[in-house]
Amino acid sequence: MTAVNSATPNNPHPDRLAAILLALTLALLAWSAWKPHEYGTWALEVFPAVAAIIILAITYRRFPLTPLAYTLIALHAAILIVGGHYTYARVPLGNWVSDWLDLSRNHYDRLGHVAQGFIPAIVAREVLRRCTPLKPGAWLFFLIISVCMAISAVYELVEWAVAEIGGDGSQSFLGTQGDTWDTQKDMAMCLIGAVTGLLTLSRLHERQLARHTPTNAKNRS
Repeated sequence: MTAVNSATPNNPHPDRLAAILLALTLALLAWSAWKPHEYGTWALEVFPAVAAIIILAITYRRFPLTPLAYTLIALHAAILIVGGHYTYARVPLGNWVSDWLDLSRNHYDRLGHVAQGFIPAIVAREVLRRCTPLKPGAWLFFLIISVCMAISAVYELVEWAVAEIGGDGSQSFLGTQGDTWDTQKDMAMCLIGAVTGLLTLSRLHERQLARHTPTNAKNRS
């Protein structure tokens, strides 16, 4: 089975786009691996990005995603990889924003948790639209939000498990920066991100699916 060829003047060839995004992500990953702040934290932070690269490479021919989904996944990987290099509490972008707005902490981790909802929302939407009879509407919206919140909850459980195993050495991975309500705020950011992603990108995603899915169905027949 070959990948979907949905290239148009306003929609780059999917193989070319995927290759460009992969090359950029791997280059950023290589930079991130060069003298990170803490190698243990780096490995924990970039693991989801590396796992996503492997899964997408394996499924590319059988289940190619829309250009929007691939682009968002690459963006999410970049956020994770940069956070892994510096640790979330030390990312320069977060420090610049904190200084500019006179904030008490580096909020780069909040950006990461917004992305944890915003981007999986579109990926979950793609899987549900292509693999189930669900149509755009309340039930699809509800299930996507539920998936994103479940992902966020599992991530927080992983952080808790790492804290139990690693003790004080896991503080850079946790990134709480002394905030007692950090877990709850992280999940709230995920919820905001998921809702925002669906409200802003669903129409664009639906248009890409309309060009994408029929060829997939033909290839499967």
